[in-house]
Amino acid sequence: MDSRDRTSAEEQQVTAADIARLAGVTRAAVSNWRRRHDDFPSPVGGTSSSPLFSLTGVRAWLESQNKGVEESTEVRLWHTLRGDHPGRMLPALADAAGYLLNGDRGGNGAGDRGGAGAGDRGGLSDEAVRLLGELVAESSPAEVSRALAERFLNAGERAGTPSGSTRRLVQALAALTDGTAAGVFDPACGTGTLLFGVGAPGAERTGQDSDPDAVRLTRARAELEHGAGADVRVGDALRSDRWEGHRVPLVVCDPPPATTDWGREELLMDPRWELAVPPKAESELAWLQHAYAHTEPGGQAAVVLSTSCAYRRTGRRTRAELVRRGLLTDVVALPAGLASAHSQPVHLWLLRRPAGADDTARSVRMWDLSGADPDGPWAWPEEGWAEVPLIDLLDDEVDLTPGRYLAPGLEDLPEVVASLREELRRAAKEIDALLPEVSAAGAGAGAASRTDTGAVEWSGTQVRVGDLVDAGLVDVEGEAPRAVDERLDTDFLRGFMAAPANTRRSTSASGTYRTDARSARVPQMGTADQRRYGAAFRALEEFERRAEELAALARRAAELTREGLTSGALVPEDGGPDSAN
Repeated sequence: MDSRDRTSAEEQQVTAADIARLAGVTRAAVSNWRRRHDDFPSPVGGTSSSPLFSLTGVRAWLESQNKGVEESTEVRLWHTLRGDHPGRMLPALADAAGYLLNGDRGGNGAGDRGGAGAGDRGGLSDEAVRLLGELVAESSPAEVSRALAERFLNAGERAGTPSGSTRRLVQALAALTDGTAAGVFDPACGTGTLLFGVGAPGAERTGQDSDPDAVRLTRARAELEHGAGADVRVGDALRSDRWEGHRVPLVVCDPPPATTDWGREELLMDPRWELAVPPKAESELAWLQHAYAHTEPGGQAAVVLSTSCAYRRTGRRTRAELVRRGLLTDVVALPAGLASAHSQPVHLWLLRRPAGADDTARSVRMWDLSGADPDGPWAWPEEGWAEVPLIDLLDDEVDLTPGRYLAPGLEDLPEVVASLREELRRAAKEIDALLPEVSAAGAGAGAASRTDTGAVEWSGTQVRVGDLVDAGLVDVEGEAPRAVDERLDTDFLRGFMAAPANTRRSTSASGTYRTDARSARVPQMGTADQRRYGAAFRALEEFERRAEELAALARRAAELTREGLTSGALVPEDGGPDSAN
């Protein structure tokens, strides 16, 4: 027997969503069963928010309660694939799609494979091959591939997989972007759903993704579901652009979750940054410029971004250049429920590369589709939008939030304010968790001490950054210093260089601040301790960024609440903040 077939049913694990599909009920029903039935199987893995259960235990419980229904072949295949590839479904789906494309699809398992080599089955077990054959006999390879991809995108847990664009988001972008584009490019295509869902039916489709399994699946889906190949290449698009010089009429991008580790230090001189070098905390704006770099003259780039990209201080310069050069045509506020990684609303930014010197935007259209049905149908509305002259956007903030230019109707104010209040509560809870835990330092080397002026400084042994540069451990070229040796942590370095003592050393006698990295001093400590401090400094950086977002939310909530109170749309409730006084 193939070792892959020795995976027992006891080892297969399912999510609450899987149980709901297995029993033919809703997720809410499964949650009720867990609360009301003491004998409901306990989780055997996963997390508190996404627990995993033993498939055998679940089946036995459903049968004992007469709640089970006959499993479909598709459900049995899904659980088999999960057992073949525990903890990571994407390789299983890529193997299945590859087998559907190249292997024998007569439904006779591992017997006669129609001349296909054994490698065509990848990591599939005999049972998976048999079930694939049954499904194909009932429908077609294209339908089986499409159903598996849809189930994957709807799965509750996809740990270790790239973000896949949801069906809802694809429907929205298909309606709001150029449907006649003869060429489509997606630099973070994941499983290919967005790449295949936009542009003209016969468009040439190209893409890139950092996950080799995602690329395998996308290539197979192109042949199976669309009857045409797609040139999709493996690699991190920001760090290693496999499509340099490639430009198409339509570029779409639903970027991976924001991160500070996107390669900024090694990409400072990259020609893709036509607007400005993206700040370290603005990986989404790096994806935006990457998408624009691959847009041909007269073409369109459509990028899905978090709502905070529209107003964060760190991205102001990029936004200003985007507006000033007339490249941004539309910002669309989309409703919650479209993103795959979270349940928050998102924005769609539409850019157009000018076909000539005079072919630039004179205004930006701001659209509010946040109240639209996430399931569509999608269309450009006759109301709920405003055309904003560029000069009105180029203030100190360059805030591109559509709601700032589209005042809600008086009848909508209660709902809008209530939504902002809920968002404030969520943001406040998140920001509290970001501030790193710290404790008082003990006495001795490395403890804090006060100078004659009363300033607090590190009392342990320190080393000049200039000496680290001379030793080849630090590079001070570019906007921020960075470690170039594994013995030194970059975040530790930058955190201590921002200490007040180093800031004072970089201030001239006239009070003018000047950057003098070489004269700064940092403590001497081991690599493990450096990383501990570096992690704290990274958390502080994220804390400050989120605090700015929270402040912007608070200003918006105050502004609309004041408008509601003074217009009569809102009234104070009894039991307010001062009711006890």
